[in-house]
Amino acid sequence: MTPAVELDHVFRVYPAEEGASAALQGLTFTVREGEIVVVLGPSGSGKTTMLRILAGLDRPSAGRVDVLGVDLRRLGRTKLDHFRGRFLGYADQHYAAALAPELTAQELVALPLGLAGVSRERQLSRADHLLDVVGLANRRDARPFELSGGEQQRIAVAAAVARRPRLLLADEPTAELDSHNAGIMYRLIEQIVRAESASAIVVSHDPASAAIADRIVHVRDGRVSAETGRDGRGGESIVVGRGGWIRLPEEFLHRSRIVTRARARIERSEIVISGDEAVPERPAEPAARARRSPGHGAAVAELRRVGKTFGSRKQATEVFADFSARLSQRRFTVVTGPSGSGKSTFLNLLAGLELPSDGDVLVLGVVVSSLDRSARAAFRRTELGVVAQDSSLVPFLSARENIELTLATRGWAKADAAAAVEEVLSSVGLGELAGQRVARLSMGERQRVAIARAVAARPKLLVADEPTARLDATNALAIGTLLSRLVDEVGTTIVCATHDPLVIEQADEELELRR
Repeated sequence: MTPAVELDHVFRVYPAEEGASAALQGLTFTVREGEIVVVLGPSGSGKTTMLRILAGLDRPSAGRVDVLGVDLRRLGRTKLDHFRGRFLGYADQHYAAALAPELTAQELVALPLGLAGVSRERQLSRADHLLDVVGLANRRDARPFELSGGEQQRIAVAAAVARRPRLLLADEPTAELDSHNAGIMYRLIEQIVRAESASAIVVSHDPASAAIADRIVHVRDGRVSAETGRDGRGGESIVVGRGGWIRLPEEFLHRSRIVTRARARIERSEIVISGDEAVPERPAEPAARARRSPGHGAAVAELRRVGKTFGSRKQATEVFADFSARLSQRRFTVVTGPSGSGKSTFLNLLAGLELPSDGDVLVLGVVVSSLDRSARAAFRRTELGVVAQDSSLVPFLSARENIELTLATRGWAKADAAAAVEEVLSSVGLGELAGQRVARLSMGERQRVAIARAVAARPKLLVADEPTARLDATNALAIGTLLSRLVDEVGTTIVCATHDPLVIEQADEELELRR
């Protein structure tokens, strides 16, 4: 049986003025026909680079890449485009960029079929079926700007599977979905793969993705570090690379108190590895943070009988009607609810990025809904911190320069800004990448830069939309802790839309929205 995918010692190195950056460092693994492989790994480990190479959107610096029996290195751009369109389904984590703003949801899902020459009737029938499967049949006539981030993500995945591809490549397909809709998405992927005898590689941080996996591959530092069978059958196998290279799980190293050096010895048929340096005992895990008492202090923000409708007439979508909410100062509030319930709209109203159709929005004593566009922008720049689903960083600037630029627009002195930048980048685990251009960072790393940029200015109110959607559990917990500490130490009020339980458990209160 011909493997669906073969990666043999694949390297991808990005040259840059500040020094080369290696995203893949000898990645090797195989996907069999009909197999679903879930790829797990921390932010920046090379997962997205691997998918882009398999989709022919990027080229390896070295190594062999065979997909469905074709050596992608030998295909020119035109043949690559043809191969991708005919055989592959690709769901990019930049899902919004793949959705043409002038098309409806139905047209977006039908588009790949139209490009393949399928009749109009069959296009629309298939699109309607997939929209029903992902729970968006009632939004078939909505355009992307009328859909939430989670709804857009479901549309993008539905479009990726519309042509029944022989190989599906999905990059964080449930990053902005609640657990219910994430489950629907996983079942759709499994259904397509099993019914069509196809194969799939799903990159994820979500442990629930393992439910559909035949095999789980763990990637770290641009290499496969371990593999696990479905539901952990047979335990986790540590992969031995060329030359005897292995990567031990971090928890093993922590428990063994191994930091930078180790000794290895043979005992019968086993290799025993132990620490080779004096390491202090690990500090006890901090106690869970106690939630602050219910907020009855001064209001930082209020929505007063707010209505919000997108579109008009038959295309109108009502998100809020006669909705009121009050947010107290110096508190960490998480806004939760299913995809499409209005979480992003709620945050955009607070930030003045959207205006209500009815009612008033007050923030820090200012009726933001009465300000014109330039006044709202000035208010955001001086008073608020905003972390959007799209990080909106300047790609040709470094992580440090992106944050310094924001602080400069707020009038910070250069020396003060430099100190603040170093501190906040370290707090999100990016101290070593401060000088790296944003274009060379992974999506998870970019998201952490965006969070650091918003936090660095110590705003009075910080609104964050799914700030941990593309982060692994370790970094998600660190971000939740950072936001909570900002409330304790600086007095910032934080409002965060999220599905992430690691963030929710750090919050003081939860505002749950329903459709």
